Amino acid sequence: MRSITVTMSVTLDGVVQGLGRPDEDTRGGFAHGGWGTRYQDDVLAREMGKGMSRPGDMLFGRRTWQDFTTTWGGRTDGNPFTTHLNAATKYVASTTLEDAGAWENSILLRGEAAETVAELKTRPGRDLSIIGSASLVRDLHAAGLVDHYTLLIHPLTLGTGARLFGDAPLTEFTLTSCAPTTKGVLIARYDRRV
Repeated sequence: MRSITVTMSVTLDGVVQGLGRPDEDTRGGFAHGGWGTRYQDDVLAREMGKGMSRPGDMLFGRRTWQDFTTTWGGRTDGNPFTTHLNAATKYVASTTLEDAGAWENSILLRGEAAETVAELKTRPGRDLSIIGSASLVRDLHAAGLVDHYTLLIHPLTLGTGARLFGDAPLTEFTLTSCAPTTKGVLIARYDRRV
């Protein structure tokens, strides 16, 4: 069975909304977009590069996939992240998307995410990774489908914004590794206890 690993940047108060740019996700009047960019350093880049070096497929929710399509799709800048994203098979879980042809190697999983992703996990294939897609992660977490988390815990609180775990069910994890960056981000890897 395929495993699912989630990589998510999160503040100390659990906010995951709008990490990369001021206009990334302003839903609910969120005004703190771009909060994560000032914490990038060589340690973070190296640790994230380790994840990209492992073969695997990607899984996105519609909103994040559309944002990544605009930001990363079709770029040819030589950035290893760009190369990885464009080459990977990208599954998009959506109830509203008509097709996934806007970004190469994308496959639409039409229907309720927990059901379509549970079925995808049983198919032969490479392990799945999720970057962002907080709504999708919450649904999959509630259904017991997330196997591993890599949380990039940033040393700040925002007070407002969408949080990673809202009404999550009781789930226990084992810390498998933790690496601090030079800017105070903790890169914590967890495996779900079965």
